[in-house]
Amino acid sequence: MLLLGIESSCDETAASVVENCTSLRSSVIASQAMEHRKYGGVVPELASRRHCENILATVQQALDEADVTVEMLDGVAVTYTPGLIGALLVGVNFAKGLAYAAGKPLIPVHHIAGHIAANYLAHPELRPPYLCLVVSGGHTMLVEVQDYTVFRLLGTTRDDAAGECFDKCARVLGYPYPGGVQIDRAAQHGDPEKYPLPQPHVAGSALDMSFSGLKTAVINTVHHAAQTGEAIDAPSMAASLQTTVARILTEKTELAAAQTGYKTIAMAGGVSANSGLRRAMQAMCDRHGYSLYMPPLSLCGDNAAMIACQGSYQFLAGITADESLNAYASKQLAAMLPGKG
Repeated sequence: MLLLGIESSCDETAASVVENCTSLRSSVIASQAMEHRKYGGVVPELASRRHCENILATVQQALDEADVTVEMLDGVAVTYTPGLIGALLVGVNFAKGLAYAAGKPLIPVHHIAGHIAANYLAHPELRPPYLCLVVSGGHTMLVEVQDYTVFRLLGTTRDDAAGECFDKCARVLGYPYPGGVQIDRAAQHGDPEKYPLPQPHVAGSALDMSFSGLKTAVINTVHHAAQTGEAIDAPSMAASLQTTVARILTEKTELAAAQTGYKTIAMAGGVSANSGLRRAMQAMCDRHGYSLYMPPLSLCGDNAAMIACQGSYQFLAGITADESLNAYASKQLAAMLPGKG
């Protein structure tokens, strides 16, 4: 079984061919990160334009590197939610046109389900059910993966995502976009105990999270230092922030595991590449004897390989869409069933 995956939810135009669910034949990413850096973040209109310019060549390169033709494909999988609506529409409409013209099934993939599936590419032995922490620039959630296409949300952020917190704090500290990786690099040279930061809790919801107050605490500390003429130790602030975020995420995952009884834990999403979080999660799992699965750094960020992988499992489950498939800026991750796109 050969599936083409297409991803265009933010600022990465990506295409990939995956064979038999977990065998990666090709993965091509046309990144816009350096272009958006001058603006300090992703400019939606610019991202959409670049997707239009890049998508045909990116898909063709993925097919060429996989040494397959469109006729050899068994289906076309595409991210249809969540993300920047203009960016999503480029990928969805291209995939619809390609699938229709080639007479191939169209498979709609939820971006978060794709991130979770990245683990199957690196760890084919991982099988549901298990507990997954999903952390990215726009999403932070604890998910019970009951089956390859069946998910139950256990907890989520009530405001900012962990990745957004990193990005906004990186900006105020003077680091360029994308901020998360800059925070990680700077933290290696800082003192994580120098700046005590709050660890917010959500009243009445033990597994939900909040990062807005933490972000505000960092910004206020930096602004206060500037107003009083004090020097901010940026690497130490980065280290303090990274340690606090990792502690919050690890403790919430630990609590979710205790409540659900899962001993198999996975991480997914762009922030799962953070070295401090990876160390903290590994230490927690080692302490309890849990098995921890994390994607390699190359599969943590947005890519189409994860979309093709998840699309493969959905295709086997009979989950496809027709030409009426639309893109959605936001849609809750839930069980996907045949006929429910």
